[in-house]
This record gives sequence, C-alpha cells and structure tokens, in this order.
Amino acid sequence: MQPKENPALSAQEIASHRSMSSCWIVVDGKAYDVTTYLDEHPGGPAILLKQGGTDATAEFHKIHSSDVLKYLPKDACLGTLDAATRAALPISNASADSTPGNGPPHISSIVVANDFEAAAKAVMPVKSWTYVSSSANNGSALRSNLASWHAVRFRPRIFRAVSIVDPRSSILGTASAFPFYVSPMGQLGRGHPDAELGVVRALARRGVHGVMSTESTVKMEEIAAAFLAEKKKVKSSMNGTGGGDRPEAQLHFQLYIPVDRKIAIQRIRRAKATGTFHSLWVTVDTAVLGKRTADRALQASEALSVGATGDEESLSAHAERAAFGLLSHVGTGALNADLTWDDLSWIRREWGGPVVLKGVQSAEDAARAADLGVDGVLLSNHGGRQMHDAPDALTTLLEIRTHYPKVLERLEVFVDGGCRDGSDVLKAVALGAKAVGIGRPVFYALAAYGQKGVERCLDIFADELTTGMRLSGMADISEVRPERVNASRLLNEIWRPEKSRL
Repeated sequence: MQPKENPALSAQEIASHRSMSSCWIVVDGKAYDVTTYLDEHPGGPAILLKQGGTDATAEFHKIHSSDVLKYLPKDACLGTLDAATRAALPISNASADSTPGNGPPHISSIVVANDFEAAAKAVMPVKSWTYVSSSANNGSALRSNLASWHAVRFRPRIFRAVSIVDPRSSILGTASAFPFYVSPMGQLGRGHPDAELGVVRALARRGVHGVMSTESTVKMEEIAAAFLAEKKKVKSSMNGTGGGDRPEAQLHFQLYIPVDRKIAIQRIRRAKATGTFHSLWVTVDTAVLGKRTADRALQASEALSVGATGDEESLSAHAERAAFGLLSHVGTGALNADLTWDDLSWIRREWGGPVVLKGVQSAEDAARAADLGVDGVLLSNHGGRQMHDAPDALTTLLEIRTHYPKVLERLEVFVDGGCRDGSDVLKAVALGAKAVGIGRPVFYALAAYGQKGVERCLDIFADELTTGMRLSGMADISEVRPERVNASRLLNEIWRPEKSRL
C-alpha cells in the first residue's frame, strides 16, 4: 500500500530535521524518519546527516536501488509529499563539494584501458573514487594482481596465416564474442547516472557477457528488461547486414549470501524469474568485509566534518569506529561468515542452472568444487579488496595446472583481477582459463563517459586481443595453448606442498 499524501509535511518542517536527535530525508517523493537508523547505517551517520532535511533522491540512487528502503524501520515512512512541497525542498548535493572541477578528456584520447582511470578520477566525487579504487590493507594484493600479468610472456610463432582471426569462445555453454566478460561490480550509480543500465546496453551492443552484482543500484528486473530491449534493437539493426553470426551477449547474476537464508532464496528466485540470467555466481570470499583502508579513513573524516551542532561527541565516536571497519557500505547480516560446502545443495536446488563459485583462491578448493559438481570457479581475490596478500588469479591457475590438472577438464575456470590489456586475456586462456573478467576499467569508463565509455572500453580490449592473436600467430582461440606462453616466473612462486612442510 502506498503512503498517502501528508499535508503536515511542509518543506520547512522537513528541512528542520537534520541532527542526530531527529533526521529526516526525502527519497522518491516520500519522507522518511531515519533517526533510529543512523547508528545502523552501514556507511555511518555522517552521510545521512549531510542529506538530512533535503530531497536525497539523486544521491540515494547513485548507490542503492529502491529495494533497500524496505530495510528501514516499519514506521520510518512519514508519508508522500505533494508536488509543491517537494519542489520547495533543497536538493541534496552531499558529493558536490568533493567532486573535481575538470571534466574528462575527449573520449578519442582514450587508447588503452588504463587511460580511463585518470579520466574517471577527474569527474568522480572523492567518496565514489575511494570506493572503487581502494584496496585491502596496504594494497599489496592489488599490486600483485597488476604485476602478475607482466610475469607471463608470449612465445610468438611465425609464418601463420592470421589475416583473419576468430576470437569467439563460449562461457558455460553459451557463445561469447570474446573470451572476456564484465565482472560484477556493486553500486555503479556512484560512477554515472547510466549505472547498470548503461553497462548492459553496451554489452548487448558488443556481444560480450556480463555478471551483474547483488549490490546494483538498479533493480535486477529493470536491468534484465533494459538488456533484452537493447538486444532486440541490435538484432533488428543487423537484419540484412551480415552481422548475424556474432554471438549474442548474455547476463549472469552474482549473489552474496546473507545471514538470512530467506533473503538469499528470494534473490535467487527473482533473478531466475527474469529469464535473463544464464548462471549464478556465488561469492565465497566475503565471510567478512576486508580492511578497505582508504574507505575507513574517509568515513572517519566525513564523521568529523559534518559539524552538526550538539552532535560532536557522538560523531567523534563514530569516527573512531570507522577506523576499525565498524562503519561500511555493507549492512548487518549482509554477509554470512558461517557458509560451508553443505550450503551448495540448497543454492543449486533453488537456482536449477549453472553455478560458479566466485573467489576461489587455492587449487584444493577448486578440486573440491569439481568433486561436488559445480559448473565453474572464478579464481579471484576480489580485486585485491579482501584478504591481505591474497594470491593473484594467475598464480592460483598455475597451482591448479600443477597439482590438479584434471580440474580444468571437469569445470570451467575463470580469472579476474588486474587485467588491463586485451592481449593479456590470451595469457590466461593459454594457461587453461575459459575467460577473463574485466572490472575497474569498465567502472572507470562508465564514470567518465557513460555507456559510450563502456562500449569504447570493450572495443579496446577486443582490438588488443585480436591484434595479440595476429602478432603471436594464433588464428583461432583453439590455438591459444600453454606452449604459446612462458609462465616460468610465476611457476617459481606457486605453492608447493613439499616445500611447505615445517
């Protein structure tokens, strides 16, 4: 039932509630009393106080879908505002003061994926930039991810006919234009208003697979609808042009398992009901949130900078809590620290389709997943955002090749983390990966240029991949085999049981 218009909610009345003792905000034309929620807000009270007494709709949808409003206290909604009251309210600009003034360079100047990072930093609010770019602890896992790709070298072959190359592959039984996909990333609305809708439209236009995050800023049903509509447009535009042999894009759904199993089941059923998501990627590396150092420092700074009269002591306490990760973008109960292998049975039963474990970081766990009949594993350290000094994906892939090589025949292995060049995708495929996930470059491209940026980012990876195939003498993805790369440097660093015994 929709709340009725409340004539008692004047703009002046709403604007007066912006303190720890009474904080109201307006989202989508409804006023909410969030006072009792301030201490529970995953990001701390500072961000809500900054938006107190204002129409926070635009800021809200940069981070959340409207689904999260149901987690507010039952009596939080004070009513619907009439048009005049809403028009009289100040608009929240909580991120405006921290947004850089210069825009991005012209998109034509972006020639490699790394160029998107500086372009995004020029336009993103500091809080959003920190969220996307930050890593765990001292950043060593992220640095290792980036470095690992340079530790593998190509072994080009000559006198191969490569005027025409075929980069087509498949992911979990469905055709893919390339052996790479877009990784799941939460809260894309932090980067650009196009958010997830811009990303899936770009995927549809380029025939690239993508995994959508549980933490999307747009409802999964809206994402699915936009994706299908764009695919229909693309198909219509290709009629009679000869482009019909290009594989169609596909979507997959990433799932965080919360403490409340009923919420997880509801999410699975909603995703399944769209008929759009081909597989379920269950994140398994987030028993708790990693130590996002830059995030914590920024949250502490925000709490101290609010300047709400009479709330100094409380906000100071919140700032101190931020340093220990007690304020984060993840709500209470959103992550389940007690998941076990036994949970796979109900997850697979509810989904009824291909399941991938996202965040596998050892060869033993990949082998266990294969024994249990899982369809795929994503070797990943969460972009260097979770465990300090976690292994990069290529090193784990080499562990599997060395100690459990049959795993590569029993399930599909994906990798992500630090890939910034389309040619590097070939290295992972040569070592046994089915496809490589691309994360931050896509987020940065979206932030700087919206959907057009995502399309250019995918084009850059595709161009580098096909150029790499030609220059290394590989006309078809089937020719991308282990002997075409030299991974000796990484092989020297993989875990070996005989050297681990004390």
